[in-house]
Amino acid sequence: MSQSILLITLVGAVVGAGILLLVYALRGTEAKPPSPNASARSVIERLGRQTVLGIGGGIVTLAVTRWPVAAVGGGLLVAFWPALFGGAKSERDAIARLDGLASWTESLRDTIAGAVGLEQAIPATVYAASPSIQPQLRLLADRLRIRQPMPEALQGFADDLDDASADLIVSALILNSRLRGPGLRQVLGSLADSARAELDMRQRVMAGRASTRRSVQIVVMFSLTFMIGLSVINREYVEPYSEPIGQVVLGIILAIFALGFIWMRRLASFETPARFLVTDTEHAEVRS
Repeated sequence: MSQSILLITLVGAVVGAGILLLVYALRGTEAKPPSPNASARSVIERLGRQTVLGIGGGIVTLAVTRWPVAAVGGGLLVAFWPALFGGAKSERDAIARLDGLASWTESLRDTIAGAVGLEQAIPATVYAASPSIQPQLRLLADRLRIRQPMPEALQGFADDLDDASADLIVSALILNSRLRGPGLRQVLGSLADSARAELDMRQRVMAGRASTRRSVQIVVMFSLTFMIGLSVINREYVEPYSEPIGQVVLGIILAIFALGFIWMRRLASFETPARFLVTDTEHAEVRS
């Protein structure tokens, strides 16, 4: 009897949350101009979508297994799937951006070799740049076209790229635009070589993380298939888990699995260096 009450309560909570999210999605929100917190809002929107998927996954798990604890675990797994097993796309984007940055640095070095000033060389290299950094380069060229000072335009370019490797190259360009000293070609050549070396390192690290990520996904899918298969094909074998004490044991097992997934996710993560070419406003935001 207590198990039936728990099951009915869980189903009611899941259905109520689903209806609330559906009403919120249908009503929508007022469009607002972009702000510095736009990235935070995009994270919240993504979490909202994952919450809906997690509720759906919990309902499906509950319908198949009839275990409230398994439903909660399945819903949480679906909701946090990108955080636990994602990250490959962002890594590929970062590698493509670094590759494009290295190629653009080499192109800028070769363009400057023709006795062309930095103000003329940057717009000349925009259309031949990699698509991964071309939007940011277009913005940089537009800033220079409206006579924005070169250091400020380059600072905006570094903020648009938001990469520590880009800060090294942009800082060299900012120093040259202020001091107008010789040797920029040699500096850009050295920075391009450094970017290539970092690109090779990131590619090797990404390959190692990809194998770890695949191993985690195989373990998860095998465990889920085994659990759901037993609950459907051989219900009598897993009947003890339907009791309250069985649900407690199942909760402990799922908690151990969750800790293992989090630990393996940390093994597959890689901390990139922090940016150093930041404005005073960004420093104030970090301190606050």
